[in-house]
Amino acid sequence: MNSETLRIIDSIARERNIDRLVLIQDLEQAMCSAARKHFDSLDLEEFGCEMDRLSGRIVLWRNLEDGGREEIPLERLGRIPAQTAKQVMIQRFREDERASLLEEYSKRQGELVTGAAQRYEGNALIVQIERAEGFMPRSEQIPGEQFQPGDRVRCLLLDVRDAGHQVKIVLSRAHPDFIRRLFEAEVPEVSERTIEIKAMAREPGFRTKLAVSSVDSKVDAVGACVGVRGSRIRNIVDELGGEKIDIVRWNESSQVLIANALKPAEVQEVSLCFELGRATIIVRDDQLSLAIGKRGQNVRLAARLTGWDVDILTPPEFERGLEVLESTVRTVTGVTDEMLDRMGALGIISVFDVEEVGEPVLVQELGMTQEMAVEVVTTCMERAKTQAEEMEKARAEQAASAEGMRADAVLGRMRDGAAVETDAASEAAADTILGGGNN
Repeated sequence: MNSETLRIIDSIARERNIDRLVLIQDLEQAMCSAARKHFDSLDLEEFGCEMDRLSGRIVLWRNLEDGGREEIPLERLGRIPAQTAKQVMIQRFREDERASLLEEYSKRQGELVTGAAQRYEGNALIVQIERAEGFMPRSEQIPGEQFQPGDRVRCLLLDVRDAGHQVKIVLSRAHPDFIRRLFEAEVPEVSERTIEIKAMAREPGFRTKLAVSSVDSKVDAVGACVGVRGSRIRNIVDELGGEKIDIVRWNESSQVLIANALKPAEVQEVSLCFELGRATIIVRDDQLSLAIGKRGQNVRLAARLTGWDVDILTPPEFERGLEVLESTVRTVTGVTDEMLDRMGALGIISVFDVEEVGEPVLVQELGMTQEMAVEVVTTCMERAKTQAEEMEKARAEQAASAEGMRADAVLGRMRDGAAVETDAASEAAADTILGGGNN
């Protein structure tokens, strides 16, 4: 029986990754609890127990007042204390397992793990990962993605939380680091740090943009990530269920990086306003929709990738903004061509920009007097208000025009339908008349 107990303890220690010595100590304390239960004692020091680590023999004793001790046969405890010992052991084993899970998975936080889908609890997906269950909240799932029980799930071990009686392991497929770990798994140069992912922006399930650079001039960062005939990137896209991935070349120059980030659109010019943290991008009319992307996705991800607010304009819009700014500012006495050129160099390209940057920038950067700066800002604010009203009116007229065109199209279809019905009625009447004549 003693050797059988040791085998059981060894088996539990292996399966649940718990230290064998800890389990033996738990058993010893459980036997002490059973003895206190049997003798109706509250003294924690009255009883002691020791299990031989080699033979498995258990010795239980009672500490006497004279300093000696009285050995207690285990059979003397009876059924009820044995149940107490069993409950204490189960509770302590569970606590040990929880501590073991917490320690093991806390060290693996941020790793890529693979498990099997179990079930959905509410909106959360429960995944079996090795000897533990993890959960993936709705916010960490890829939109539209569904798993059936038993499906393979590859995900990021996002967080490990001590929730009292259990360990909560949070998984994610929507976190940007999930993409980073996939690239490390599929692209050896990334895991070896020959290629570095400098920045990333992601809208899970739709599109991801990565900026990569190489520490080795002989290694093409973009080409290595894509792979021969797109083999490497294809594996990652398949894992993500078809999510688009744009890989762009990193550059220390913000202007070059922003132009790269907006690809596949071709950028003509990039104007940076450091005071506003805004980049104005000039693209041709035929590149405008490509630069903005579906529902503004391309420009939104480019802005997050680069850390700049991105505003996209066509050349006519850009020129119009400069013309309005110049004509407005020139009405202020003392404004020179050099000041206007300096405004353009600072990325101040419209009356709205002057209103935002305020007088201090005009005084410090353009050399205006305080009075001149106040007058320039006031004049631009008034012009900006007028221009905003004009733009709003133009949008309203455009919307009304579009609504009118839709109404005309609906009426046209109704007239066509009525004409078809009239023709059908005429044909039916003619058939009736001809049919009657034949009879």
